[in-house]
Amino acid sequence: RAILARATWGDGRTTAGVQSAQTKNNEQLPQDGAPTKALQNIVLGGLNRHAVFFSAALPKRVFPPLFNRYGGAHNSFGNHVDNAVRFIPGTLGERVRTDVSCTLFLSEPDEYDGGELTVEDTFGAQRIKLAAGDMVLYPGTSVHRVEPVTRGCRLASFFWLESMVRSDEQRRLLFDMDSHLMQLRESAGEADPAVIGLTGTYHNLLRMWADV
Repeated sequence: RAILARATWGDGRTTAGVQSAQTKNNEQLPQDGAPTKALQNIVLGGLNRHAVFFSAALPKRVFPPLFNRYGGAHNSFGNHVDNAVRFIPGTLGERVRTDVSCTLFLSEPDEYDGGELTVEDTFGAQRIKLAAGDMVLYPGTSVHRVEPVTRGCRLASFFWLESMVRSDEQRRLLFDMDSHLMQLRESAGEADPAVIGLTGTYHNLLRMWADV
């Protein structure tokens, strides 16, 4: 947050697709600036230490995190779907398929009004506003938006990742199995035959579905 407070912001539409640019009204840090590079190292370092993130996302490639600000005259982002493929800046055409979209909240909920990330899915609109340091993952195929910020300032990091397991349904099954396995290890121990057998099943499914 200290780095963000000193940074110079630009027009958020620079990274939007043709359709998204029509509804995007926020500010964003330049991708090639020193503050962005420093912040990317912090976020990627946190992800590398987070076992639940790895279990849920099964990341193959992660697009370098970007950073945005909503507030004042630049306060919303209407309904849109993220581009299916993103080219990583500074590389020779390296691409990331956007299987999973990620939003890392950097402002506390009481520091601004509005600004919910709203994701449309088969169960209706999911409105998400998390504590600073918390992150939500959702399918890159989702229609989503950021509601208008009517007070204060909403800071966040956003990025995409290509998963080793392309299917949302398969990733969810693997995540559920891994979560239950972690609980079973705590109660029964690593040497329990059921733990060993289910761990083998998990890895065999991952071996079947993963593209590395």
